Amino acid sequence: MRRRAGLGAIQKQKLEQEKYKDKGNEIQENQFEQMTKQLEVFKVNLEEFASKHKNEIRKNPEFRRQFQDMCASIGVDPLSSGKGFWSVLGIGDFYYELAVQIVEVCLATNEKNGGLIGLDELRTRLIKARGQSKQHQEISKDDLMRAAQKLKIFGSGFNIIPMGKGKYMVQSVPGELSMDHSSILQQAEKNQAFISISYLRRELNWETERSKKALDHMVDQGLAWIDLQNPQEKLYYFPSLFTACVNSAS
Repeated sequence: MRRRAGLGAIQKQKLEQEKYKDKGNEIQENQFEQMTKQLEVFKVNLEEFASKHKNEIRKNPEFRRQFQDMCASIGVDPLSSGKGFWSVLGIGDFYYELAVQIVEVCLATNEKNGGLIGLDELRTRLIKARGQSKQHQEISKDDLMRAAQKLKIFGSGFNIIPMGKGKYMVQSVPGELSMDHSSILQQAEKNQAFISISYLRRELNWETERSKKALDHMVDQGLAWIDLQNPQEKLYYFPSLFTACVNSAS
């Protein structure tokens, strides 16, 4: 007959488990302390790097993007740091200034495109508005997207919509666009900025009611215009895509 472990053996085993647990906690605390120290060293080195390459960060958009990625890897956001070293660097000021100019362009074109503008057209208009100096010309799509992200604090009025193949649109009117709306925009971009219910049925295999519901919403929001002159069926045009289609055809 097998003997059960005695009370002394059980207590000994419990003490050993507590000892291992304490040792594990000690190791975790040491590792956390080491990681914290390493992170502080990284931050100091990052500040030294930023100070040394300040002018290049401001003027070179690709260098600026790589620097932002370096910051993100250790949890530093120069755009949100309004005090101390980062405020002296002026990166946040650059993006906030850009964000204000994005709002100005969106408001100026809202009546024409219904509050939806392609990132390429936005960049072209911004460069023109900022002037012709070399420093002002160096605005990348990544800069625009980072600046536009800051506008989300105003609610759903500003949003970035992925269009696929590295293309984006900036929405500057309240209201969320569904996946169906995004799919319609992607199809319209491939079809010279217009679409029809039969086209969506052929390309996406959508039922008529689904297409009509999505298109009616976009018309109500001012994102699409209806062409009633086509004898076969209604055509829906998207003014926010006119410039992109003209550029792709030229």
